[in-house]
Amino acid sequence: MSAETSDTEARLRRLAADLGCRIERFERLHAGLGLRRFLRLHLSGGGPPSAVARIDAPEDPAGRPAGVPPEPPLEPLRTRLEEAGIPVPARLGSDPEAGIELLEDVGDRSMLRALPGLSAAERRRLYEEACDLVPRLQGIADPGDLAAFERRLDAPLFAYKAELFARWGLPAGLGRALSPAEASIVSRAFARVFEICAAGPWRLAHRDLQSANLHMHPSPGRGSLVVIDLQGAFLAPPEYDLVCLLRDSYVELPEEEVAFQVARIRPRLPDAPDAATFARRFDLLTLTRKAKDHARYRYAALERGERAYLDYVPAAARALRGAAARARELGPPFTDLAELLETLPEDPR
Repeated sequence: MSAETSDTEARLRRLAADLGCRIERFERLHAGLGLRRFLRLHLSGGGPPSAVARIDAPEDPAGRPAGVPPEPPLEPLRTRLEEAGIPVPARLGSDPEAGIELLEDVGDRSMLRALPGLSAAERRRLYEEACDLVPRLQGIADPGDLAAFERRLDAPLFAYKAELFARWGLPAGLGRALSPAEASIVSRAFARVFEICAAGPWRLAHRDLQSANLHMHPSPGRGSLVVIDLQGAFLAPPEYDLVCLLRDSYVELPEEEVAFQVARIRPRLPDAPDAATFARRFDLLTLTRKAKDHARYRYAALERGERAYLDYVPAAARALRGAAARARELGPPFTDLAELLETLPEDPR
């Protein structure tokens, strides 16, 4: 056991003791593509039977554009969302010096894991509950002390997504390096997406509101869903979280289901964008979001050996091509991007 691990475990035992509990066993949880670690603490002593320790890792500046600050701490954002009625894990303790948050254990059954066992009607109801979170998030006003309201999906982030896609996504998919002209098509298109979105409203967004970050709450008497992975919240166009949820590469929804949920939720958003404006921004944000996902899946497979992420490349590629085809009507550079993406294969192997 390393000294760092020993120190972390000692700190976690002190936090458990504050709850009147003892740690019987540590269980490492899958952390996805991020650097943060998660441990399930199996407890005894009369308190909760388990808790989840969220342990920050040293931040990797390569994971964000130059000049963009790192993610802020989980608190006070978690508390503000809880006060606004957003279902989030309860806070059981913390050790700020070590970057540890001790949170309510909301189990391993994410919405992603639950969906295969549901009927079409049950799936629709669950997506309704998930989509209903979006206007509630967007209705939260700036309380003046949340870093999330000082962060936004700005031009450097769009440029960063373009660079990732041009470096990792397209070359791996096409099986060749991009020409400078092709890389320029991507960067110009993404810059234009920002220009179009910047003219509209900005609202609080979870930033990664997808099926893997919505868990089925195990306790009776609570709503079905609880939201995790909150720390990246920022200001974004009102369509952003719905793109994450309804164009989720982990769960590819039928187009009629996407249209149903959009028609139901769009008028309920605080800004209630008209249907044409919503559809345009929804497609443009799909382009940039799915390009980043496509690139990260390829990167995870090529650089980290996590080839399971290749399973999600086909859905990302289909969403990219569909959104690009619909964006053709906006003219260059989207016509050029659509032509480039027409050659992007779905098969990632």
